[in-house]
Amino acid sequence: MRNQQTLAQAVTCSGTGLHSGQPAVITLRPAPPDTGVVFINKKDDANTSLQASIEHCVPTELCTAINGNGFHVKTIEHVLSALAGLEVDNAYIDVTGNEIPVMDGSAASFVRLIQSVGLISQDRKQPFLKIMAPIEVSEGSKRMRIEPSATPRITYSIQYDHPLISTQTYTYECSPRAFESQIAEARTFGFLHEVQALWARGLGKGGNLDNTVVLSKDGIVNESGLRFLNEFVRHKILDLIGDFSLLGTSFIGHIIAERSGHALHTRLVQQILEQPEKWVLLNTEPLAEESRPSLHHLARLQPVALQAL
Repeated sequence: MRNQQTLAQAVTCSGTGLHSGQPAVITLRPAPPDTGVVFINKKDDANTSLQASIEHCVPTELCTAINGNGFHVKTIEHVLSALAGLEVDNAYIDVTGNEIPVMDGSAASFVRLIQSVGLISQDRKQPFLKIMAPIEVSEGSKRMRIEPSATPRITYSIQYDHPLISTQTYTYECSPRAFESQIAEARTFGFLHEVQALWARGLGKGGNLDNTVVLSKDGIVNESGLRFLNEFVRHKILDLIGDFSLLGTSFIGHIIAERSGHALHTRLVQQILEQPEKWVLLNTEPLAEESRPSLHHLARLQPVALQAL
């Protein structure tokens, strides 16, 4: 168990939105204990804030998005994955548009950005939601479950009718060091024959060979090749880490995903919150009135289960 962490100072990056193709700029800033991750709308100096929580998640094709308070921001999963993977619990993210920059299609750029300023420990304990009984969601052949485990871990399996992918399974033991070395560099991927269809739906307009692994019929188009032989399943884990951070707190459990995606990731988060009898909160302290809404929500759901270690 540990104390909460935030950035030591603000840091900015810019790029292109993967789906909109529009310029995108974000600034990551330190935030007080119990803030969580909060997006700030800087477009036209609106300064509208929106918590990165499952209650604000909205259905969006091929990415994760939140909406509320007149503010919509999408493709948030990679920056959220970097924050969660490095155990950054509290941060403000200033956004000038409606999409997070895709950078190189992975979380590596955000990891380097965060590491360039460093982290500071805060004087509040970081709560952990510990799974005590299995919780499962499914949709056809897609399945996800989270079950009790002594440590946070993720096992992900994918299957595609492509010779470079076929069936891939990977188990990730969650830690900042493992995230940086095993997950952060894995890039988003897509199929060449689907590109025009994506454009017709207004998606993928910012995608190119610098930020997406593009698969042809029997290989990949990128001359640089793959960063890992199983880069595809590692990127799915990267997405899951970002999506799962919408739970609003750290977790202790084993997530098992088969052929899953953003929609099922967030459905599992919703199911966890709807089944409070299957988890307990650990390492908690009395919540201040200004604490983040997600933790207030968890505390109201299960007051008898709060435990301090």
